[in-house]
Amino acid sequence: MTVVPDSARLMSRIRGAFVGAALVAVLTATGCSSSREPASVAGGGTAPAMLAASATYVGRGRCVTCHQEENARYQGSHHDLAMQEATPATVLGDFSDATFSYAGTVSRFTTRDGKYIVTTDGPDGRVRDFEVAYVFGVYPLQQYLIGFPDGRYQALSIAWDARPKAQGGQRWYHLYPDEKVTHTDVLHWTRFSQNWNAQCATCHSTNLRKAYDRATDTYKTTWSELDVSCESCHGPASAHVAWAERHGPGKADPSLSATDLGLTVSLRERRGATWTMQGTRGIAARTPAPGATRAEVEICAPCHARRAERVDAHVPGQPLLMSYRPTFLSAGLYRPDGQMEDEVYNYGSFLQSRMHAAGVTCSDCHDPHSLKQKGEGNGVCAQCHLPTTFDVRSHHGHEPGTPGASCVACHMPTVTYMGVDARHDHSFRVPRPDFSERFGTPDTCTSCHKGKTPAWAAAALDRWRTPAWRQRPHFAPAFAAAAQGRVDAAGPLRAIASDATQPAITRATALEWLSATAPEQAEQALDALARDPQPLVRLSVAQGLSRLEPAARARVGGALLEDPMRVIRLDAASALAGEPAQWLPAGQRAALERAMADLRTSEVFNGDRPESYVNLALMEERRGNVAGAIAEYEAATRYAPWFLPAYVNLAELQRQGGDEVKAEATLRRALVAVPGDPGVLYALGLSVYRQQRALEAVDLLKQAAARGPEVPRYPFAYALALESQRKYDEALAVIDAALVRHPDNRDLLDAGLGIAQKASDVNRARGYVRRLLLVVPGDPALVQLARTLGVR
Repeated sequence: MTVVPDSARLMSRIRGAFVGAALVAVLTATGCSSSREPASVAGGGTAPAMLAASATYVGRGRCVTCHQEENARYQGSHHDLAMQEATPATVLGDFSDATFSYAGTVSRFTTRDGKYIVTTDGPDGRVRDFEVAYVFGVYPLQQYLIGFPDGRYQALSIAWDARPKAQGGQRWYHLYPDEKVTHTDVLHWTRFSQNWNAQCATCHSTNLRKAYDRATDTYKTTWSELDVSCESCHGPASAHVAWAERHGPGKADPSLSATDLGLTVSLRERRGATWTMQGTRGIAARTPAPGATRAEVEICAPCHARRAERVDAHVPGQPLLMSYRPTFLSAGLYRPDGQMEDEVYNYGSFLQSRMHAAGVTCSDCHDPHSLKQKGEGNGVCAQCHLPTTFDVRSHHGHEPGTPGASCVACHMPTVTYMGVDARHDHSFRVPRPDFSERFGTPDTCTSCHKGKTPAWAAAALDRWRTPAWRQRPHFAPAFAAAAQGRVDAAGPLRAIASDATQPAITRATALEWLSATAPEQAEQALDALARDPQPLVRLSVAQGLSRLEPAARARVGGALLEDPMRVIRLDAASALAGEPAQWLPAGQRAALERAMADLRTSEVFNGDRPESYVNLALMEERRGNVAGAIAEYEAATRYAPWFLPAYVNLAELQRQGGDEVKAEATLRRALVAVPGDPGVLYALGLSVYRQQRALEAVDLLKQAAARGPEVPRYPFAYALALESQRKYDEALAVIDAALVRHPDNRDLLDAGLGIAQKASDVNRARGYVRRLLLVVPGDPALVQLARTLGVR
């Protein structure tokens, strides 16, 4: 019989055990309508928003009569060709009986009776014929959409490389070349991750309505125009067309307002704005200075941002946060210095930039109708950056006319997505090879200077620019420290979040990190920033509320229930429902009820996403309806067996109800669905431990630590389980190995210290104390312990 010493102590030390998993409480739900609409970001009060509510879509054909020049530029643009019916004029791929082999399946591309046919593996793994309904995109790749009887359209993962042959194109290729994606994989082309209706459609067609029916698991998706047409950006045009028909031919009186013209979107923020070169700096400044709102950027943002959709139909011209939740500069999406990592598009990068702060908008560099750049090469930048100051060797350090002398080579490095699509980073950053050396971020210098190191590049800049360039303030050290779990990150994070001169997205990210890594220190910052003028900062406050105690949530976040931005209201409602609501005053409780109704509508709209099931379950939990929550979690496991948060949250609910056996069974179902997942192994290890099966728990936690070494709580829990078995040397070996990857993680260092003391290993204990004092210098308890142990 195995003796389990002090199991309660072990479980209490594994902070966030099930709770951490349960709070996966997926934050990708979308929002819904509300009667409290803000003024349109386009200016002109609420009138454009009111017009948008009553106006209807009329189609590009009604626009062309008066806007022939704009239409001519639009023809052939990526917006024009975003989605088209599959015809000989639109299909770029080789359908002349071409074949492509992948993961043991030979796919064939042919034509039959004028239709384009792909013979490949379907949802059951059997090879059969599928007819191509639409082509998706045009360059540098083109994808193909297959229709299914339930209204779904799925994007094939075998795409056509549309680049010239000399560049490696004119071939079929797979979007996941390094994996073996079969029909059982969540990435298979027939699965939800490749579903057009939910994942792609909104940004490739005009006035799209997803129309998913959860009861039947079907779609009845509709659109006004197949491509990204005029009204995608300018809004429904019926009122404007009516005005034009009354007015007759000729230009409109410039004194007329957007409302007078029947426009649902006004882009007049640029009217009268000029860029004037400023003295010897050689950089143009905008006159008048940009206002608080950026209508044009907000219009482009829904389709050029990494964001979650929260309403059925975004109204062009409204702020992004009325309909979408954008991501911050979060780990896994962006590097610690803000460079792109995952596929994040341009919005989050651009918001970091000095260009955005100076008032630059998308159409300063891109023609809004052709989408082409306004100039060749460095000519685009020369509009605002004097060539005699910047397009010279003394600035860029390279021979004129060489690739290194190109502005974008240094300031807009590329990351390649979807195999062939090289996209420029729009944060317009100054190269920092010192960050690459310290934090492992990409270095644009050594991307060209092959065989060299970031240290070499940094030394070269020292000689060229003097070492002062290293002292420029930046958020990267604070974000990198937070990602490493360093306690000393909290101070810099608070300073960045509170600094109104920093970009809003940077401040929001700092607050996100602070809430996640030092919640006990975040409350004051959240409270101070809950009424910040920047919506992104308030959104971060709303998302951080769940880290606070219930009473503090109500005090800090109550006002956000009546925020002008819908998405902020919804996230605040999610955090304040249940226990925190009792601390809200009556008026805010009423606002909570309204926001919760909106939140439920939002989740129903997103009912095709497994996250919605989890979020609805959490809503039921907070209402005290445990049976309803369990039903939603179970439904999620049936709808998307691969979606692990549903199992983990369900198991935690079962554990709280006193049924640990059932919780274990649920977690074992999750392992059958996704074998070897470290998060599930971790949760299962804790469940087994609570049932006094310590040796089995040790094995499960060992597997979790081996499969997920990037998550420090896995080796932390494994080490504590070994400690509980008095295997101190093994436990310390696990801690030391984890500290190689997470050198400043206080939980690991604390655990190492505790285990070393228990093992009476004074030398090791001294080592952990020394390291802890570097992480939390001056900590009174540690200072006293250092004296006791004779640490010098």
